[in-house]
Amino acid sequence: MTDPHPFTEALLTAYQTRTRVSPETGLPQTRDEALAVQAAVSAARGAVAGFKVAGQGDAPPILAPIAACDVVQEGGSRPLGDRFAVEMEIGFRLDKPLPQDGFPASPQEYFTPHLVLELVDQRIDGAVAEQPLPRLADAQLNAGLVVGPALADWDGRDFTTLTSRLLANGTALLDGEATVPGGSALAHLELLCASVGDHCGGLVPGQIVITGSLCGCPWFDTPTDIEGHVDGFGSIRVRLA
Repeated sequence: MTDPHPFTEALLTAYQTRTRVSPETGLPQTRDEALAVQAAVSAARGAVAGFKVAGQGDAPPILAPIAACDVVQEGGSRPLGDRFAVEMEIGFRLDKPLPQDGFPASPQEYFTPHLVLELVDQRIDGAVAEQPLPRLADAQLNAGLVVGPALADWDGRDFTTLTSRLLANGTALLDGEATVPGGSALAHLELLCASVGDHCGGLVPGQIVITGSLCGCPWFDTPTDIEGHVDGFGSIRVRLA
């Protein structure tokens, strides 16, 4: 088993210095080792605001914590660095503890859907940055979250295709129908609930689960004003400063 300590320390250095690192030792060799690095980095950085999740067919899902210290207020700004990406997604805020007997048949009794923006960046550089397990250890590239408006009076129905718009400095990157990855936001939510266990403290009330990008993963390397909109939810903004 690989000692995850060197890779954990490399990632924490990257967070502290806001630069990328190119570690050569301690790289995770298994999914469990990658999740151990996630957990160690998360414990060092503080509270968890939520989780991201993505299915991988019959393989265990991708999941990663979102640090509370990386949450940006809606309409606020985030330092750009050399580049940053933004993904517009549907998120679900957990409002009360989940039942013990599985995913609830009436999710509207436990969750509130929100329009969110996931902020995306890498802490690692070079060839290592393209390897799946180091990327997973690096919080699957999560760099923060902007929480936008909630959907009022949600009746528990799924989200599949949504009328959406995403503007970057006024230029439309998305304008029309957009489909949740895999065609079901609730399937991603249920997958996270079934697989997270006690990882990074587990899913607790107040946290948000995000369910995949409606707009791909556009990257920006100059100051950019981002504005998103999804019918039924409203609008959400952030500035990459």
